[in-house]
Amino acid sequence: MAVLALALSACGSGGSGDGDAQEPAGKKTVTLVSHDSWAASKDVIAAFEKESGFKVKVLEDGDAGQALNKAVLTKDHPQGDVLFGVDNTLLSRALGNEIFDPYEVKESAKLGEEFRVEGNKATPVTTGDVCVNYDKAYFEKKGLQPPKSFDDLVKPAYKNLLVTEDASTSSPGLGFLLGTAAEYGDKGWQDYWKKLKANGLKVVSGWEQAYNEEFSGSAGGKQAGGERPLVVSYASSPPVEVVYADPQPKEAPTGVATGTCFRQVEYAGLLKNAANPEGGKALLDFLASKRFQEDLPLNMFVNPVREDAALPEVFTEHGVKIEDPKTMEPGKIAGNRDQWVDQWSSLVLR
Repeated sequence: MAVLALALSACGSGGSGDGDAQEPAGKKTVTLVSHDSWAASKDVIAAFEKESGFKVKVLEDGDAGQALNKAVLTKDHPQGDVLFGVDNTLLSRALGNEIFDPYEVKESAKLGEEFRVEGNKATPVTTGDVCVNYDKAYFEKKGLQPPKSFDDLVKPAYKNLLVTEDASTSSPGLGFLLGTAAEYGDKGWQDYWKKLKANGLKVVSGWEQAYNEEFSGSAGGKQAGGERPLVVSYASSPPVEVVYADPQPKEAPTGVATGTCFRQVEYAGLLKNAANPEGGKALLDFLASKRFQEDLPLNMFVNPVREDAALPEVFTEHGVKIEDPKTMEPGKIAGNRDQWVDQWSSLVLR
């Protein structure tokens, strides 16, 4: 899950200078495989590297669904030591394919109990809500109320306004699909998507394209000439448009349709057959640490799962707290996801 793609790439190999000339250089590098929206402060990563003795290498591997698919295909010879970005919509696929070795992080008691996975088969790292965002200026100019709910999105007033991500490859795209299934039931969601398609829905491959190219309300979308004032993104997206604006506006230029949200939790796991499992364990401990958890909001614009992690003021002021997001039991997601995605593809893409 993530909202900004800020690149971080630390030194890829080499020793840490501890004098152990017999240890292969690769053992001093720990490799994190992630979706494209991984981001962290350089000083926070540097502190981990200094304290642990491991250099961090980051491999960004597409959207969350694409990164997981590749991890499954390469599980006998994984690309890295830790995979980050598997959310609750995809976790059962990761666990079913047994790509992770169980590991309990040192401060697991600090992580929200509702987010933890039985047997410590994966470590919760972030949480957030997939929601439709809207371009405030567009709706003000048109004298049109922005949508508030799933029902609103199929009304004629919002024809040709919404862009979403492909549910078969994109984490927020899949989250939005599951939100509609939670809202309309196992069968009703299909009729809903037929109405969405008839109302001019546009589908693109992933979040980056949807938010930073197609959405008229984001800074990237404005530069790219985006024409869609509604986009599937996150409840925490509006602070992005404040933090990275120069000068910073008093109010975020984008809003959130709070009745369209689905609760998402992102996990990381120690990849089975990892070249550096000890480094992987240290990295997982770090992802669960207070230092990293408090660094999350203004880098990946998601919420920490650690109960004692504080949120920055700009994040709480301009983000939107969703009181009643749509949710779904992990077992139900596991039992229906692949079938629903196939049905969705037939309805929407063909």
